Amino acid sequence: MAWLLLAFAIASEVLATSALKLSNGFTHLGWTITTATGYITSFVLLAHALKLQLEMGTAYAIWSGAGTAAIAIIGTLFMGETLTPLKIGGILLIIGGVIVLNLAGAH
Repeated sequence: MAWLLLAFAIASEVLATSALKLSNGFTHLGWTITTATGYITSFVLLAHALKLQLEMGTAYAIWSGAGTAAIAIIGTLFMGETLTPLKIGGILLIIGGVIVLNLAGAH
């Protein structure tokens, strides 16, 4: 159940971040509400996943790493953003760094 909550927390965060771009600086009310609701939902679900005994470092590394990768893909596929080999390398380094730091216990 905790892993399912984490998966939904990731999905909510990705939805919120996508809506943030579409809100155009919070000038579009619908996307602004979607952004706020998505982030609140994401943190509530992450908190419940942690309460169900997921380790904080592992859960956060997965949450942030999966969200980063998903947003990069969504930006490329649906929002006209470019994904160069250098950006791909940077994203992989960020994800790898977050995972290594969290699994090593650095907070």
